[in-house]
Amino acid sequence: MRIGELAERAGTTTRTLRYYESRGLLPARRGGNGYRTYDESDLKLLRQIRTLQDFGFDLEETRPFVECLRAGHPEGDSCPASLAVYRRKLDELDALIGELQAVRATIGVRLAAMADVESPLCELGGQEL
Repeated sequence: MRIGELAERAGTTTRTLRYYESRGLLPARRGGNGYRTYDESDLKLLRQIRTLQDFGFDLEETRPFVECLRAGHPEGDSCPASLAVYRRKLDELDALIGELQAVRATIGVRLAAMADVESPLCELGGQEL
């Protein structure tokens, strides 16, 4: 298939496909007519990249998954390098969750403290709200 069809089937743009090609994530094969050619395995690579990016992985983090698929594995996450990326991403998410929980706790404490204080009328520009 040609680049336009692949982009449409993958739900992306031809510009994005050319970018992935420049980054070495998508093979750069050309037919006798000079047009880029792709097959179903390329569509699978793109779907893997898009899914991971939807989950918050940056483009470079998708590389081990792509390489795993290119090596002939049925899934991009069946290789040790892909699993290592999963582990790093889980650690990153756990850290973010911890930070968010701390912020939530602080806001909860402030809210509870303000509920116990008699609230004066707020003024804006000398006018009561």
